[in-house]
Amino acid sequence: MFLRIILLIWTGLQAYVFYRVSSIPIIARHIPNWLLIMVAGILWMSYVLARFLNRRGFSAVARPLEVVGANWIGVSFLIFVCLLGTDLVTGFGLLLPRMAPALRGWALVASLALCAIAVVQARRAPVVRSYEVQLAHLPRESDGTVLVLATDLHLDRLLGGRWLAERVAQIQAERPDLVIFGGDILEGHHEAHREFLPLVRRLSPPLGLWAVTGNHEFYGGFDESVRMLQEAGFRVLRDQWAEVRPGLLIAGVDDLTARRRYGQDGNFVEQALAGRPLKAGTIFVSHTPWEADVAARAGAGLMLCGHTHNGQIWPFTYIVRLTYPLLGGRYEVNRMPVIVCRGTGTWGPHMRLWRRSEIVRVTLRSPAALERTA
Repeated sequence: MFLRIILLIWTGLQAYVFYRVSSIPIIARHIPNWLLIMVAGILWMSYVLARFLNRRGFSAVARPLEVVGANWIGVSFLIFVCLLGTDLVTGFGLLLPRMAPALRGWALVASLALCAIAVVQARRAPVVRSYEVQLAHLPRESDGTVLVLATDLHLDRLLGGRWLAERVAQIQAERPDLVIFGGDILEGHHEAHREFLPLVRRLSPPLGLWAVTGNHEFYGGFDESVRMLQEAGFRVLRDQWAEVRPGLLIAGVDDLTARRRYGQDGNFVEQALAGRPLKAGTIFVSHTPWEADVAARAGAGLMLCGHTHNGQIWPFTYIVRLTYPLLGGRYEVNRMPVIVCRGTGTWGPHMRLWRRSEIVRVTLRSPAALERTA
C-alpha cells in the first residue's frame, strides 16, 4: 500500500509538471506534444527500471539510467514547486491569463537554477558540526571522550569508492575515540558494497566502530546487510547495549521506521536499554528520531539519530517535519540531549539545497570533572 501511494503521488507530480511545461510558449512552439509525452514516460520510470535492470544483471545499462532517474527525482520536485507557486499566484492562469504562460517559463528557469545550486552543494564535502554534551554518570576519567557520528551514507556505485575514502579520511582527521554509523549505510547494490566497505577498515578508533541499521538496510536484504557491516568491522547494535569502557555504555535499535512499515510491534527502545548498569553514561543510537521521550525515561544520557536528511531539498523540509519533528540539529527531550545528523550522504538525487551534508563530532563531558573545575 505504501508503494502504491508513493507511485500515485509520483505519477500525479509528473503529469502536472509536463502538463504545465507544455504550456510555456517557447516549448509549445518548438517541441511537439508526442515528444514531451515520450520523455515524460522515460523519466517517470527511469529510477525503478534502473533498479530492476541492475538486479537482472544489466548493470551497464542500469548505471546511466539510475543517474538520470535519481537526479530527476530532485529536479522534477523543484520544477513542481516553482510551477505550483506560479499557479497559486496567478490563480492557475485565471487571474492573469495572458501573463501566466510566460511566468511559468520564468518559473522553469528559476527551478533549473535552484537545481544547479543543489547539485553543486551536494558535491561539496560534508561540514563537521561539533557539539559538547554533559553526559550523566560519565566517569571523570572519560571526560573529553570524542565520538564521531556519520549517518545516511547510502553507499552505492553512484557515490563511488573515492567519495567514501574521502569521508573516511575526514572522520580520521577528527581523531575520534569511537565512531558510530547511524544507519542507511548501504543502498541495495551488494556487489558495490564488497568493493567499498573494506575502505571503512581504515578506521580504527580505540573504543571501536559501532553501527545501527536504518530502513535501507531492511530494503536491501537485512541479514546480508548486517553481515556485510560486521565483516567491515562494525559492531552492529540490535536492540541491545554494550560497554565501551568502564562507566560508558552504548545502546542501539534496529530502525523504527522500517519496523512500523513492516508491522513489527514492541518496546524496542526499552529493550535496548534494559538490564544495563544504571550508574553509567549511556549513549543511545536510533536511526529514526522517534521515541526520544522513551529513551529519556529509560535513563539514556544522549540520543543520536539520522534518517531525516533535514529534508535534503528545500522546501521538502516542511513535509518531512510533519512526520519527524526532530528534523536536524540539537534538541532537549526531558533534559536528555538529542542530536539529529542531517546525513553524510544523499539519497536519490545527489542534490542538497541550502544545507550541506554533515558529520557530527561530539565531545563528552563528565559532570564530576566539571564540578571539580568549578
